[in-house]
Amino acid sequence: MSAAPKPGAVPARRDPYAPRGRALTLESAGAILLAILWVLPLAYAVWAAIHPSEYTTRFELFAPLTLDNFTRAWAAAPFARYFVNTFLLVTFILAFQLVLGTLAAYALARQDFWGRDVAFALILAQLMIMPDALIVENYRTMTRLGLVDTIPAIALPYIASAFGIFLLRQTFKTVPKELDDAARVEGASPLQVLMKVYVPLARPTYIAYGLVSVSYHWNNFLWPLIITNSVESRPLTVGLQIFSSPDQGVDWAVICAATLMTSAPLLIAFLLFQRQFVQSFMRAGIR
Repeated sequence: MSAAPKPGAVPARRDPYAPRGRALTLESAGAILLAILWVLPLAYAVWAAIHPSEYTTRFELFAPLTLDNFTRAWAAAPFARYFVNTFLLVTFILAFQLVLGTLAAYALARQDFWGRDVAFALILAQLMIMPDALIVENYRTMTRLGLVDTIPAIALPYIASAFGIFLLRQTFKTVPKELDDAARVEGASPLQVLMKVYVPLARPTYIAYGLVSVSYHWNNFLWPLIITNSVESRPLTVGLQIFSSPDQGVDWAVICAATLMTSAPLLIAFLLFQRQFVQSFMRAGIR
């Protein structure tokens, strides 16, 4: 028989947060494991790129360091041209996406017109269509326009982004309507209200969307591979694939160096703007 509690003793109380604490510990452990799995390929690429070729599979602490792999990779392919093509491509796409997305989002968020809800539903429906499903029709269109093997041919199917319109619309709807009304009372036109009220308040969202757009089109591969045929229009992804093909010989140290060169701008941009990137998506959720 168990001993009876002493008179006046306070019974022990279970910690109601103990199961929750264990769940958080498991979630943290899972997040750490996923982070390690994500970092491992990048860590291997850095190791192989800064060591001689014979150390790509030999992980010795005092292995000699070298930057010769980057020099060899840069000299083996026209990466300078690929960088210029990619920069022009992502700049062209982002500029049009921001202009068209801003105007469409403002109209859907603050303007009353017939068919607004239907238009927004059609824009959301576009999010469910994979771009790869339209490759054949897009190629036919570019052929009719005479734009095959050009940078505009790569960019044109992406200059209007349903995701960008949706994200900016959600952000614009969080702007107090009183600010809009006050600007109109002062005599501002709808375009002035948009540029002086909505756009400055949506700056974190623009930064986050810009990172998403640039990273996607910087890494886009299938459509540029199909629509381009020459060095003058190839972006980095296609150029890197041709550079690392078996016909050129497989030297993992040089390939890893080239991979780091092509991905370094994105990594630097994300590290610089990671706070705005996370905060904007937390603030611009579905409301």
